[in-house]
Amino acid sequence: MDANVVKKWSSSNEIISTVQAALRLLLMAVFLGSLLMWIMAPTNTYKQSWLPSILAKLNSTYFEPKQGARLLIYTLPILFVAAMGCFYLHMGKELKNDKITSSCRNPRFASWKKPVLIKGPLGIVSRVELVFLIMFIALLAWTFATYISNYFAKINPNSAAAQGEKVWQSKLDSSALTLGLVGNICLAFLFFPVTRGSSLLPLFGLTSENSIKYHIWLGNITMTLFTTHGICFIIYWAVTNELSQMLKWDKIGVSNLAGEIALVTGLAMWLTTIPRIRRKFFELFFYTHYLYIIFMIFFILHVGISFCGMMLPSFYLFVVDRYLRFLQSQRNVRLLSARVLPCETLELNLGKSLGLSYNPLGIMFINVPSISKLQWHPFSITSSSNLEPNKISIVIKSEGSWTKNLYQMLSSPSSLDRLEVSVEGPYAPASKDFLRYDTLVMVSGGSGITPFISIIRELIYMSTKLNYKAPKVILICAFKNSSELTMLDLILPISGTPSNNSNLQLQIEVFVTREKEPKIDNIKPIKAIKFKPHAKDTPLSSILGPKHWLWIGVIIASSFVIFLILLGIITRYYIYPVDHNSNIIFSTTWRSMINVLVICICIVMMTSAAVFWNKRQNDIETSQVQNMEGTTGSPSSYDMELESYPRQSLFQTTNVHYGQRPNLRRMLLEYNGSSTNVFASGPKRLRQEVATICSSGLADNLHFESISFSCMNKDVGARIANKMGELITVDALKSDRESPQLKTGCFSSNEDEFQFGPWLRSITSRGGRKRESGIPHSEALDEDDDDEPEDSLHIGRRPKELPMVLVIRNLVHLMVTPISDTAISTSENICSSIT
Repeated sequence: MDANVVKKWSSSNEIISTVQAALRLLLMAVFLGSLLMWIMAPTNTYKQSWLPSILAKLNSTYFEPKQGARLLIYTLPILFVAAMGCFYLHMGKELKNDKITSSCRNPRFASWKKPVLIKGPLGIVSRVELVFLIMFIALLAWTFATYISNYFAKINPNSAAAQGEKVWQSKLDSSALTLGLVGNICLAFLFFPVTRGSSLLPLFGLTSENSIKYHIWLGNITMTLFTTHGICFIIYWAVTNELSQMLKWDKIGVSNLAGEIALVTGLAMWLTTIPRIRRKFFELFFYTHYLYIIFMIFFILHVGISFCGMMLPSFYLFVVDRYLRFLQSQRNVRLLSARVLPCETLELNLGKSLGLSYNPLGIMFINVPSISKLQWHPFSITSSSNLEPNKISIVIKSEGSWTKNLYQMLSSPSSLDRLEVSVEGPYAPASKDFLRYDTLVMVSGGSGITPFISIIRELIYMSTKLNYKAPKVILICAFKNSSELTMLDLILPISGTPSNNSNLQLQIEVFVTREKEPKIDNIKPIKAIKFKPHAKDTPLSSILGPKHWLWIGVIIASSFVIFLILLGIITRYYIYPVDHNSNIIFSTTWRSMINVLVICICIVMMTSAAVFWNKRQNDIETSQVQNMEGTTGSPSSYDMELESYPRQSLFQTTNVHYGQRPNLRRMLLEYNGSSTNVFASGPKRLRQEVATICSSGLADNLHFESISFSCMNKDVGARIANKMGELITVDALKSDRESPQLKTGCFSSNEDEFQFGPWLRSITSRGGRKRESGIPHSEALDEDDDDEPEDSLHIGRRPKELPMVLVIRNLVHLMVTPISDTAISTSENICSSIT
């Protein structure tokens, strides 16, 4: 490369890094300033000094003063951080991705990520998570105590008598109001974790999948506070003989009836998440997800749009993200090929545009209209966008009714020549944090191996194409029987494998727990299926193109600015001539509905414009991919050449242990690298055991990371209690009567079928490689372990334990679930929330 080019490239990166650092400081200052306002909000200083000063400066004919003040104090800072955060992330993408700095080798604050709570009701909680949780609880306690102190200071026998009440009744009234105010803080943060495309989560190093548990914690507190808030007011009205207040819907001010409707919808969602009800009436559980819309509308009508400035930012970003996902879901994605494994597992390979890139450990949501038009199922991505530039792959384990229907469709003798598929995503971490470590230890059970496949493929690319010294990889996986060994065939892609993968240090330890010797007599062959192109199908691409972060920032900023302009015009020429900023003439309900309508119009208008602007570029990329397919032959021309790629080196690094289970403590403590990242993808007890080992202090170099996705809806009738160390594919809301009988011709041929796959053939030909006998069994990977994944249901038997947090967090999960996204998880490598 020319020296001037290198110098120019280096100078450009330095400028971007400097701008990023300055922007990071600015965003942190704005965010901390916003939090300071939340802290000061209940104090007399804020009420008597700060707020009056702000109201005086905002008193105009274009904005109602209180609404303008709350938009300025609570809404504008967070949306500013979200919009500028998009520009920050966009600049990060502009940096050369193939330049891996040495700083990646020195993980900062690693000790803060070590788990401190493992077996409690909150699940596995790290130190930093516990600190922030304590800080948030402290904020709630501070707000409650300050409000109560200020309210109670004004209550005395004389003031109570003036209201015709007793002192305790006045205090009950104030307490009920305070509970609602504190609950609003939780509601203000509730939608952030489930806004998949938000820039706020990547700014804090989070993804929507990893932060679902925060959403659960917030929802737990939110519904507890709101329910107590409503009960206290009902008691207050009962003891003061004012039960008629329950039907009050005044023209001005708070609407009690609207609040009760919101509370009832919230309680309905809550009740249907009780495990016993959800198991028996799962469709009822699903359809109550529609109620989140009613909940939010009537909450706004209850408190008024002026007060909703506090809760607006998270819901605003959620609506932007939800509409973008709706537009993307309207496209049919090109399905190239599929592999049907004998362990009732599918690999789907979909076409993608060359400009679509993503990091490992990503997920995407799949919809197959021929099975169900409503269900959206999240699955882990197993491909690497660098190693496989024109293809994206997922693995689906057949466990629930939806996945079983899909498996039957593809495994039947008369296979399909086309399968209509829609996709949302992909959603992946913003960075490759696993590159910071010298050694990666990945522990999985069954189909839990799938999130690790994307990491291995990415490391193969980096070690061969970029000559990067990748971390050493140790994969510890447990299977029930020999047929599941075919899952190892998925480690290497069908096509695009580099000619030499010896640069990657990969060691695989496989444990087949229910068999003492290889058994392949009854194993069905692997079946490969190729699908015909269709004019309506297009490669998967980012709906906003390669500069999607930049466009999301533009959408947030422009839509909010237009909202302020339209709101100013409406207030000046429609509301102000009637009300004159008195807030006693113009209907509060009508004002709220106007604001909600204007917000939705602005978001739809600007988002649609951005999507339309990028449609031309997406069409060009689609043509390029189709031309590539035309010149390289049929989409599955490479499908028959599995063994032409250098898999033998990987076979030689594989040790298969029959009739044994791994001693995780001994194996993890054997790895003495300077820094080792331990991934655990499996049932609850597996992750707890690995977390306990990593946090025990026996090895300071072990850094734990759980691949556990909390939002897992379980299909009615799915038997998951006895699945050893296996991350179960779980589906929802699909009954047999919904499955159409598809009548299509067979498009697969005998040449499309393989005898068991190269991994199984190679391993069984060697008879398996066994270590010394007598290795202690790990209870976490026992096939008879009745402990399911963390959020699984106990189907068909009496549950051993049903923590209340499970009930509460599922309730909150419903509150943010759009009507068209059923959250159905696959194999705990699958993540997601129903959003």
